[in-house]
Amino acid sequence: MPTNAPDTISLQCIQCHRSYPTTEVRYVCDCGGLLDVWHDLEALRPRINRGLFDGRLSGAPGPKVVPTTNSGVWRYREIILPTTVDNIVSRPEGNTPLYEHPRVSQYAGLSDLYLKHEGENPTGSFKDRGMTVGVTQAKIMGATAVACASTGNTSASLAAYAARAGIPALIFIPAGKIAAGKLAQALAYGAHTLQIQGDFDDAMNLVQEVCNKLGVYLLNSLNPFRLEGQKSIVFEILQGFQWQPPDWIVLPAGNLGNTAAFGKALFEAQQLGLVDRIPRIAAVQAAGASPFYQSYQRSFAERVTVKANTVATAINIGNPVSYPRAIRTLEWANGVVTAVSDDEIMDAKAVVDSAGIGCEPASAASVAGVRQLVSAGVIKPDETVVSILTGHVLKDPTATVDYHTGQWPNAQFANAPVKVEANLAAVQQALEARL
Repeated sequence: MPTNAPDTISLQCIQCHRSYPTTEVRYVCDCGGLLDVWHDLEALRPRINRGLFDGRLSGAPGPKVVPTTNSGVWRYREIILPTTVDNIVSRPEGNTPLYEHPRVSQYAGLSDLYLKHEGENPTGSFKDRGMTVGVTQAKIMGATAVACASTGNTSASLAAYAARAGIPALIFIPAGKIAAGKLAQALAYGAHTLQIQGDFDDAMNLVQEVCNKLGVYLLNSLNPFRLEGQKSIVFEILQGFQWQPPDWIVLPAGNLGNTAAFGKALFEAQQLGLVDRIPRIAAVQAAGASPFYQSYQRSFAERVTVKANTVATAINIGNPVSYPRAIRTLEWANGVVTAVSDDEIMDAKAVVDSAGIGCEPASAASVAGVRQLVSAGVIKPDETVVSILTGHVLKDPTATVDYHTGQWPNAQFANAPVKVEANLAAVQQALEARL
């Protein structure tokens, strides 16, 4: 069986700090605390510097696609999952663009807003970054099957990467609460898909029970290896800014895996001397699915759970798994949490879409959150901000069409199609009215 490099990584509880070997299949500590993949930063410090990663950026690909040079995840393998090339399951992923557009910046109230578009990963969302690492670890562990609960993007990504690895995939989805574009991917990639009568949180509880009882390898963000891959979003942002961090990184927040991963990445980057300072983090939830925001409003004196209900299906989660890890991120990155309405999300999405960039509803929560925080004076208009777009515009086409065709009553930027007779005069009249 292939192995990791156990001298530099272990599993460590974020509560009691007990360590476990990475060869052991476990997702939580005996005390109940969540686990991190913990890197020996002292051992890594002499080996890691900016030049190491910058050199891999400039390396020309050879005749064969090699994940360690072509993947925006495995470029940082020493601080994600040190392993051999033969173990890696990759498409490749990452290397996503940073977009700028004056219309989007102006809408947000900023001089410069950058959009890190994770929707341009192979299956159309950031989940590919985590799944390449999670499925690679499953392969290393000799897993006979992998599973996840999902509102859509996780299932699409797991199905694709499991198919690449030749490992059967089990998908638990809330019946009737997953966008068609995401369900289509899971089915197309051959996953065994179970529609659960309940919401995501019910599906999550069930998949954990199934994995524990039947020995299936769990690949939700409860699995710490998933989050290691998602750290690469931050490493790419820092490298893209030539290791001079922006002032803010703003991201949508559902199950809080990215929120957790981003804080860990920033902490490690500073500890390893890759950056001199840590940018601030803003986690943005949908108002109808805002348990973390409500807990934040109470200074985390209690953990709030909700029955989630938002158009942003990718963050439609009422009891986020990575809650404790996300609190730690706020401490490391002087972070804030906010919530935006579905109307704000869909209007922000329309602005991003009309700039020729496009995103799914959950992605636009980050742009709506930036606009809100600028208006409140939390983010200054001249600060440099990176907003994370987590999913592709075609992930949820129904929401987009509804917004533009009158099914969304408060749409500020609707672009409705016009019915015309099949003759030149009718077309000319319609064009004159619009142009």
